[in-house]
Amino acid sequence: MNLLSGLLPLLGVVLLHLSTPTQAFYLPGLAPVNFCKKTDVSSTCKSEILLYVNRLNTEESVIPYEYHHFDFCLGEEQNSPVENLGQVVFGERIRPGPYKIQFLENQQCAAACVKVYKGDDPGSNRRMMVLKKGISLNYQHHWIVDNMPVTWCYPLENGKQYCGIGFPMGCLVRSDGEGCPINSIYNQPMHYYPFNHVDLEITYHSGQSEDWGIQFGNSGRIISVKVTPRSIKHTDPKHPNCLSTEPLAISENSLKAGEQLEIVYTYSVKFVKNDSIKWSSRWDYILESMPHTNIQWFSILNSLVIVLFLSGMVAMIMLRTLHKDIARYNQMDSGEDAQEEFGWKLVHGDVFRPPRKGMLLSVFLGSGVQVLVMSMITLAFACLGFLSPANRGALMTCSMVLFVSLGTPAGYVSARIYKSFGGLKWKSNVILTSIVCPGVVFSLFFVMNLVLWWENSSGAVPFSTLIALLALWFGVSVPLTFVGAYFGFRKRALEHPVRTNQIPRQIPDQSIYTQPIPGIVMGGVLPFGCIFIQLFFILSSLWSSQIYYMFGFLFLVFVILVITCSETTILLCYFHLCAEDYHWWWRSFLTSGFTAVYLFIYCCHYFVTKLSIKDSASTFLYFGYTAIMVFLFFLLTGTIGFFACFWFIRKIYSVVKVD
Repeated sequence: MNLLSGLLPLLGVVLLHLSTPTQAFYLPGLAPVNFCKKTDVSSTCKSEILLYVNRLNTEESVIPYEYHHFDFCLGEEQNSPVENLGQVVFGERIRPGPYKIQFLENQQCAAACVKVYKGDDPGSNRRMMVLKKGISLNYQHHWIVDNMPVTWCYPLENGKQYCGIGFPMGCLVRSDGEGCPINSIYNQPMHYYPFNHVDLEITYHSGQSEDWGIQFGNSGRIISVKVTPRSIKHTDPKHPNCLSTEPLAISENSLKAGEQLEIVYTYSVKFVKNDSIKWSSRWDYILESMPHTNIQWFSILNSLVIVLFLSGMVAMIMLRTLHKDIARYNQMDSGEDAQEEFGWKLVHGDVFRPPRKGMLLSVFLGSGVQVLVMSMITLAFACLGFLSPANRGALMTCSMVLFVSLGTPAGYVSARIYKSFGGLKWKSNVILTSIVCPGVVFSLFFVMNLVLWWENSSGAVPFSTLIALLALWFGVSVPLTFVGAYFGFRKRALEHPVRTNQIPRQIPDQSIYTQPIPGIVMGGVLPFGCIFIQLFFILSSLWSSQIYYMFGFLFLVFVILVITCSETTILLCYFHLCAEDYHWWWRSFLTSGFTAVYLFIYCCHYFVTKLSIKDSASTFLYFGYTAIMVFLFFLLTGTIGFFACFWFIRKIYSVVKVD
């Protein structure tokens, strides 16, 4: 097809730049770090173990907060690592923690800091109120050591152990006695128990028998850091006692004038040697303990088999039926037979008649190609391991940079399609292609960012980052879109295999299943059926702080989605043409694009059944981000269906004899 033949060289240039091989095996920041005792420090081995704190979040609210928002002990924030674009957009704010850790130096009940709250101080009351609110909403800490999440492991009812990448900042015992299942001593109704003490267990792989560690003596590589949070009432802040079993209980009532409360934050560190686990396998214990993972493997495979079977059935029916149609039509040589035309050949003079709102359709298709190619390249990189969970923010950064860089294919496709419709307003086409769809996404993102600013959340993107995003849009994406459109409009218009009649053919009355709306509604069912299981994992990673790592299966599901969208749209398009309805342009886009509506319904179901969000701001943010996801998915699936149908129609009308 002329359109694809012109687009492939442009994509080849992009892929050539993106697929340049690298010499190093490890990605920057993901190489193993060797630790050794303070007496053996060298240029390739260090003794200080840095613990970083990240923003806190919860399943009961979409709004994350920075670590210092809750008045915890602070580290040297001026030494904070630089976040990449993806981390900033996702609201990650990584700061140095206040905990001082040296390799192989165990610590018992070291004090981090003391926070004092006075009843007659409005500032203290406000800080205490923020702390209580965070505990009541079950906000979770997210700590990082050696680029590994600090995990909180606890036993499940089935006897297995679950290790989560966050741990609570405290717990609230409600009036019915529920709320603190961690320890039975936290049992005073309507009291808050802040977890002011943490026991850190750092497991390391010794380097004494390894090539990389022989010269360092007592050296090692960290393979896990596990935390056990506790609430301890320290009676003497200068001499904390971490062996005490008396928890720190804070009443729900505010401090009275003259009252004073001291919260002593302490920590203990213990090093454990384990040579049976290699550094390269240190993520396994987190991934293996993810809930429902083993059950979902079977479900995913089952779904893939079903969809492949259905796709094979659709393909077989289409090939057999079409083969008979084409053979029958090409046997009609006499004039009498020509008058007996029936089925899809009847509408050959109208099938390529330009649609209404052709400008908007071409704009959607251009942006859809942009999203499609971005998704393919991102998933390919993720499958190769470049976008692993250890490389924080890389997935979002890669997606955004790719979307901006793929303005050229968007402009090219939009221009070629619009020119095939006989459109003359090429300037409007280029401007709308570069502005409309990115503008919808940016507008939604900006409105939600205003809400996060209002809530003083760490998820609010700084103003400088917004300016950078606008610079990427107007400084890179828009010019590239103009370049693609220039090449698209310079090429000759697409030549269709049959001529279009001057007078439109009247469309006969349609049965229920060949009418537009029922066909569109039915068209999204099968594509959605092959993705809804993966949707659970994706939404859990977005809203429940779980790690998503099954990019291999996601890539397979994406391929099946493309095949299913294509074959479903082709099948319904064939039925409509046989019913002498030649308005297929928009219908092919909306048929597979309707999968996005089912995606939205599933997101609503997830919101109601899996999340405990109650406040209006979080609800607004959840559905705002969902709207962005649904809109991009609508462009993606609609574009797949359209081009599959476009190729199919050009193919079948080019192989039949038309007078």
